[in-house]
Amino acid sequence: MSILPFSRRSFLASTALGAATLAMPAVLRAQGAGVKLGILHPVSGALSYSGTQGRLGATLAIEELNAAGGIKGLGKIDPILGDALSTPEGGTAEVEKMNAAGVAAIVGGYASAICLAVSQAAARYDLPYVVDVGVADSIVTRGLKNTFRFGPGFGAIAKTAIENLAAINDAAGKPAKTVMIVHEDSLFGAGLAKLLNTELPGRGFQILETIAHPTPTRDFNNVVLKMRAQNPDLVIPANYYNEYVLLARTMQQQKVKPKGIYSVLGGAASSYKFVKEFPEAAKYIMDCNHWFDPKNPKALELKKKVEDKGQFYTYEVYMNYSAVLLAADAIARAGTADRAKVTEALAASTFAGHVMPYGPTKFVNGQNQGAAPVNTQVLDNDIKVVLPEKFAQTKPVFPMPA
Repeated sequence: MSILPFSRRSFLASTALGAATLAMPAVLRAQGAGVKLGILHPVSGALSYSGTQGRLGATLAIEELNAAGGIKGLGKIDPILGDALSTPEGGTAEVEKMNAAGVAAIVGGYASAICLAVSQAAARYDLPYVVDVGVADSIVTRGLKNTFRFGPGFGAIAKTAIENLAAINDAAGKPAKTVMIVHEDSLFGAGLAKLLNTELPGRGFQILETIAHPTPTRDFNNVVLKMRAQNPDLVIPANYYNEYVLLARTMQQQKVKPKGIYSVLGGAASSYKFVKEFPEAAKYIMDCNHWFDPKNPKALELKKKVEDKGQFYTYEVYMNYSAVLLAADAIARAGTADRAKVTEALAASTFAGHVMPYGPTKFVNGQNQGAAPVNTQVLDNDIKVVLPEKFAQTKPVFPMPA
């Protein structure tokens, strides 16, 4: 699926911004020469859906900023779009191009393996890099001064997920005692599975089996047959969108129904696309994941804008939207596109103009300390926040009704 064309020229030509840029160059020169911002996502290959959604969120933020005049004193944002090809090597190749193009910063990456490679490549040029989604904590624990992650890492996500799972299970009378973990085998899934295997036994859960799979995977029949044989109370998937959907549908088709499906960063568990296209397979699935603040009017306005375009409001959209606004805010406070000064501005950021359910923004060693996941559940063909209480729209339903 293609939401936006991949070239900068096509992007400019297809928006009102492009028309204005061509029609009024003197006005733009008076406002400043403009700022180049690298927008990097896997818009082809196995991760293309998520990458294209991320690009959508980033470009919506840029359109919004440019409609308001761009960055004060510097002019409008000139997006330099890059395709990471769903591989780390593709990501680093785009960093080289963006560096040569003179970008002030790069936003995006999506997958942990891509973000890890991109952050290292960008560091060679002291190029500020804002991670949109990538959750591997190694992205921000290598001492790279140029790398900033606005969202939470999987250490924080797994901790929250385990605490909330225990709380939900306790509140229901502890019906769940056994667990099966199904995860994709890259940096994201393998790291998360390791954390879950370390922490869940201490919370009273017995892990029956941990099953890894590659991305892409075309068949989960054998995995679901193992579920049927072992009959876990809980299934915990940690994988990307296509594999998550296929796993859930295979469970539905084979009538394997545990007491709960409790996802941690489930690729489809908190996806309106999944709920709309496969409502029966999605029913009652819980997830600890990235989400927007359902009580923030700006988040709801963005949701309407995305849906009016005929697209789904996925986490890639609002996380990239927020990441671009963060980067633009830093450039504005720096008052220049100079990379060193932009890096300093990012490190000192207290940015609050985002749409996420976070606490105050504060970066420590590149990680936003205010970032946190929420728990969602598919209820009544919709996705609702069930924890934490501050952002909750309803209470969780657990175990799943028979």
